[in-house]
Amino acid sequence: MKNSYSNIFSFNKNILKKSIKYLNNSNIVGLPTETVYGLGGNAYSKKSIEKIYKLKGRPKSNPLIVHYFDLKDASKDIVINERFRKLYAQLCPGPITFVLKKKYGSKINPLGVAKLNTVAVRFPKHKIIRSILKNINFPLAMPSANKSTNVSPVTAKDVCDEFKRKIKLIIDGGKCKIGIESTVIDLSNEPRILRPGIIDKTTIEKILKKKMKNIKNNKIVSPGMMQKHYSPGIPVTINQKKHDGKSAFIYLGDKYYNKSKFFSLSKNFNLNEAASNLYKIFRLIKKKGFKKIQIGKIPNLRSGIAINDRIKRASNS
Repeated sequence: MKNSYSNIFSFNKNILKKSIKYLNNSNIVGLPTETVYGLGGNAYSKKSIEKIYKLKGRPKSNPLIVHYFDLKDASKDIVINERFRKLYAQLCPGPITFVLKKKYGSKINPLGVAKLNTVAVRFPKHKIIRSILKNINFPLAMPSANKSTNVSPVTAKDVCDEFKRKIKLIIDGGKCKIGIESTVIDLSNEPRILRPGIIDKTTIEKILKKKMKNIKNNKIVSPGMMQKHYSPGIPVTINQKKHDGKSAFIYLGDKYYNKSKFFSLSKNFNLNEAASNLYKIFRLIKKKGFKKIQIGKIPNLRSGIAINDRIKRASNS
């Protein structure tokens, strides 16, 4: 059934069939995941990959995450190691992406992995994307459904606002539960976090029974490593103690409840809830016509680490 946005559809058997037909023909579909909405296309098709990069205005040096239904499907394209097996067993499907060595003979189009010998893979949890992955014969290259450097979308309407009619089919899966992108961990050599997310470093270290070093590497081997990213399109300043009187002010708690220029990520100081609300509030502030965003100090622990990563990159815009 269509809603008021003519290219957004509720999910049912007919839309599943239509999605599969679109993807089989190398077209791009706006799809929900538990993290953010994505632009899904056939990871084996050069035509699909080129469409994704063109839609996003994304640098060809920035690889895409490839999404699979399960480990059996992914085993055709990746070199599986023991650390990956351990993390997959406890965290998948879920909001974590693994950078692994690409298997010789993999059908993944080289353009989608920026011609690297590694590939970033994920096993999403959202029921809609899993239904689609289960019914196609290829994985989906699927970056967030926004133009490059912009804020990631957390609703189907966000995707439509970003691309208008350039995306013919967007599936409405509700608001994304997690609301920020997946944790990315490089397992191609010594384990290292490339992008923080809801699944934090401590959780991963407990599963691997290994402390991870903070290895610095400026080479882009996965999404989320660009310095300018997650931008709401207006200036952002972080770690602010005092409101300047005119900007939108983002904070934790309920100190400024009901004041028109103040936006709480979580009234209960819940960092997971704060992460879930971040992009929604960024978009709301932009729509309200504010010219600048100030953000108060966010605790740098658990999900707060991921929030601070996103707002720091947003402030580099």
